[in-house]
Amino acid sequence: MSNYPQLKLYIGGEWKTADGAPVLNPNDESVLGIVPHATRSDLDNALAAAEEGFKLWSRTAPAKRAEIILKATSIMRGRIEEMAVAMTLEQGKPIAQSRLEILRGCEIIEWDAQEGRRVYGRIIPSEPGMRHSVLRQPIGVVAAFSPWNFPMSSPARKVGGALSAGCSIILKASEETPAGAVQLVQAFHDAGLPAGVLNLVFGKPSDISEYLIPQPSVRLVTFTGSVPVGKHLSSLAGAHMKPAIMELGGHSPVFVCDDIDPVSTAAKSAIGKSRNAGQVCVSPTRFFVPDAIYDQFTEAFAEKAAAMKVGDGMDPANQMGPLANERRIEAMEMFVADAKSKGAKIAAGGTRIGNRGYHFPLTVVADIPDDARAMREEPFGPLALISRVRSLDEAIEKANSVPYGLAAYAFTNSARNAEQLAESVEVGNLSINHFVASAAETPFGGVKDSGFGREGGVEGLQYYTVTKNVSHLTA
Repeated sequence: MSNYPQLKLYIGGEWKTADGAPVLNPNDESVLGIVPHATRSDLDNALAAAEEGFKLWSRTAPAKRAEIILKATSIMRGRIEEMAVAMTLEQGKPIAQSRLEILRGCEIIEWDAQEGRRVYGRIIPSEPGMRHSVLRQPIGVVAAFSPWNFPMSSPARKVGGALSAGCSIILKASEETPAGAVQLVQAFHDAGLPAGVLNLVFGKPSDISEYLIPQPSVRLVTFTGSVPVGKHLSSLAGAHMKPAIMELGGHSPVFVCDDIDPVSTAAKSAIGKSRNAGQVCVSPTRFFVPDAIYDQFTEAFAEKAAAMKVGDGMDPANQMGPLANERRIEAMEMFVADAKSKGAKIAAGGTRIGNRGYHFPLTVVADIPDDARAMREEPFGPLALISRVRSLDEAIEKANSVPYGLAAYAFTNSARNAEQLAESVEVGNLSINHFVASAAETPFGGVKDSGFGREGGVEGLQYYTVTKNVSHLTA
């Protein structure tokens, strides 16, 4: 398809073709292109290039690094439309959401670039003749693994953090949605980024991770994806004494308190749940609603969900695109069937749309019991699970009962409720009265099985550096 870019590997400042696998359009299952798979030789070349790139980039002045990085984001901003079209073709999200993702990715990189100029050390007061200084230096070559659900902004987090701190990076992006990473890398290439500083590979994920992570030159592993894979990569990194940033799955609770308008909150919730067809690690999923407003909230949510237009993301009239692949359809059907068998009510949706493409409606599951699989396992799709609770205490207890702890949301006008939620909910990110889980300037990450480490904010950049203490006796 002419609107879809040619997919290549990027190693040592050069683009390279290779045999690979087809990339499918989730809207109609047509083939968009072939994503190349890196050979062992390609990975060795990427490692060698990244080592040389690090030597140069780590010694480049932060102001000069920021200049090149910001030039790359300026180029991306000028290519928003072509990047958005490619993203929607391969991932399915509505074209308006693709445009916003590219802008968000640029904002993340731009914030990191500026913050990279402020990676300060410090001087520790000591006795005369002794100088204790603390340096923060780039950690080295980074092995980064990004998922399919946000083809551009997820790689942007990793590339922005690594390059702004002075590191080089080997990015292994998703084989299902590779165009976003290719276009991101092309912008940095066109901005004049030195060869070897940024490298892009694709291939069988387990083969690449199990080869790259143990390599001595790789000093940091960063991964966004599922809990099981994250645990495996964490253990692999730990076996080789490599620090890691793990941004893993979530199962976000939403606390709907009885001091707010249930109808308007339900409308906001439906929009938040439909974003990227619910294929978001911070997607609002478990809605805990008190008796007093339960019926109003559920009815309004179901009405909004039933009216939502689902279809080709290229059609601006559609509010939700297809799921990314057949696996997600099968998962939604399994979760819905299990919930129904345990007595839950399907208030909206629940059945696949058509038989070509991976379309599934925004589905509202009411009165869902705690033992339903969807309440214990991350659905990662357009399922809104509504539970009746007697109190905020009960809602918090239920929310904390799962092993996930990435994001949570709450709607309340009570300062007391807000304080209780902030102190008691076990998550890395809590948003009150809105559905934005993170911003470029804020730290993002999880607790419990949702991972460790942070991306974004000053905290995120720190993970790409090492701390060195220098004690100098001058007398």
